[in-house]
Amino acid sequence: MNLQIEMEQHRGVLIVRLSGELDHHTSDMVRMQMDEAIQRRQCEHIVISLKNLQFMDSSGLGVILGRYKLIKQKGGKMAVCDVNPPVYRLLEMSGLFKIMPIYDNEGNALAELEVVS
Repeated sequence: MNLQIEMEQHRGVLIVRLSGELDHHTSDMVRMQMDEAIQRRQCEHIVISLKNLQFMDSSGLGVILGRYKLIKQKGGKMAVCDVNPPVYRLLEMSGLFKIMPIYDNEGNALAELEVVS
């Protein structure tokens, strides 16, 4: 029941790295921190790295979809990367990959998003 969030700005892209468990206990904290970072920083796009995320439930899915809508309203794009198999399955079943691209790693996601920046 522990979650760590690390955020970094790379040019116009906000990189969010999540480690631990994104569930109903931690989703509000992630939502608030991401919203604050989006408002405070001049970011056009978001990359969410799930490399070290062991578990995610529907609350976590809601956080990702909500930030997707927020950045899309600003004309930006969002991508996820480094998704492990259990979390991948949840994202795939939810249909998330129909609206948002997935990349093998952060470098590929950044390269793709910066083409459109």
